[in-house]
Formats: sequence, C-alpha cells, structure tokens
Amino acid sequence: MKAALRMAMAVVLCGGVVSAMAPGTVASAADSPRYVALGDSYASSPLVPPADPAGPACLRSLADYPRVAAEALDATLVDVSCSGATVDDLSTAQHPGTAPQYAALTPDTDIVSVTIGGNDSDLFSEALNCINVLPQPHGTSCAEKNTAGGTDRIRDRIDAWAPSFATVLDEIARRAPRAGIFVVGYGNYLRPDGCHPEQPYWKQDANHLQGAINHLSAVLKRTAEQHGASFVDTYTPGIGHDICAAPADRWIEGVLPGRPAAPLHPNASGARAIGTVLAEAVRGRHPAGARQART
Repeated sequence: MKAALRMAMAVVLCGGVVSAMAPGTVASAADSPRYVALGDSYASSPLVPPADPAGPACLRSLADYPRVAAEALDATLVDVSCSGATVDDLSTAQHPGTAPQYAALTPDTDIVSVTIGGNDSDLFSEALNCINVLPQPHGTSCAEKNTAGGTDRIRDRIDAWAPSFATVLDEIARRAPRAGIFVVGYGNYLRPDGCHPEQPYWKQDANHLQGAINHLSAVLKRTAEQHGASFVDTYTPGIGHDICAAPADRWIEGVLPGRPAAPLHPNASGARAIGTVLAEAVRGRHPAGARQART
C-alpha cells in the first residue's frame, strides 16, 4: 500500500507533463485587483477537476482556492501555484518551460497569496512514513521514531527552515511593494487520536503528524506577522472536515481518496472553503487593495 501511495504522491509532487504555456490567468475588469497566487499543491489542488491546461506540469486545478478567492473578489488572477513546489521554485524554474513563481509578481500586484513549506519540511513524505494498516504492535510508530532522543526532528526541520520563509516574504514585498500579502496555512488533516483503521494512522502517530502540520502553520503565522503579512487560518474552519469525516464532509481527502483529489490534499469542497476564507480575510484586512489607491 505504501509503495502505491508513494507512486501517487510522486506524480503529485513531481508532475508528469512539461508545458511552456503561460500560467493560469483569470481575466477581469481593467480596474479589478491584480492577484498573484504562489505556492505548492495545497494551493494548486492537484487532480481536482477541471485541470488547468496552462499548467499541466504543475497539476494545477481550475477549481483551486486561488480561483475561488479571485472570483469572490472579482480579481484578475495569475495563478502560478505548482504541485511539489519548495521555496527554491519561487526563484528558479521548477519544470522546463515554466517560469519561477516570483516572475508573476509586478509593482502593480495588489494581492498575493502563498502556501509553502510542506515540501521543504518533507511533511507529506512523513505522512506516508506514518502509515500503519495493521493495529499495534504490527508496525513502527513514526512518532516514536521521530522523537527518539528527546527532540522532534520534524519540528526542528521546520524551525531551521523558517528564515527561508522570512526571505520569501521580503522578496514578495520587494517585487510587489503595494500588495497585501496573505499567507495561507495548512489545514486540519487528522482529528485528535485519528480514526484507525479507517485512516491508517495509529493514535500517537495521528497526533504527531497533525502536531507537525500545526507547528508549520504556527511558524508561517509568526513569520507573517513579523514581516507585515497576514496569516489565514484554515485549520479552525476545517474542524470536522478532516480525513476522518464522512466522505461528503471532507475538505481533505484521505490516504485513499473518495473524491477526485490527490491523497492528503484538499478536494473541491476544501478548495472552495479555503478560497472563501481567504477572500473574507482580504476583504477584512485589505479591503480595496491598491485599486482604491489608483482610483
């Protein structure tokens, strides 16, 4: 089972098609806010139909959260989010024929959203390493392995990465000095103690994995606040919509998806909910963006 899931995740994280086409763009009125979406597969919603024909290498969906937010805000969107992205892919081409994500930013950009860090910290690989289909003791606890010796190696890795994210926010601000920057955090994947065997994570491993995700979001939030950006919480609104929820209630698909989406990624309902939360945050914290300044 792990081998099959690793192959599925490799497709999601690496992409399988190369494109030289322009990034996905939603056209709108000339005076609408200019919105650029950066980030990884949490933003691009891989395998959620319909696929973006302008970004096949990135497995980007036309129903991802940036699209939802752009429509709610009546914004002109340039969506360069890409499955498998790390902070390095913001400044260098992730695939042949694709531009660095930073290239989408201009001085006229009004709104920027970014979700990044899950791949830099190998969180999704850790999620696969934590799978145990059989009940205890028939397997190995990733929580015990990762915290052996009294330290949490995943949290340490996230903390070591934090300065790189600070540099990201500074670079976004340099390239788009008038933009409101919105850091979208990672969501509610696993409820307390999980739901083994429905989802193959032992109790301690479910708590360990969600704790690591929460720690990454906490680092994103703290760094955003230190660098003049706004943090958008997607964990709290996602309570009750984790992979243990009934299939119709899930915003995040499980290890074996029940609806079109990559394993352990937002489905269409999740992308719609995240996009709605982001749009509300933009309205509340950056009501008219630089558009009002221009008019």
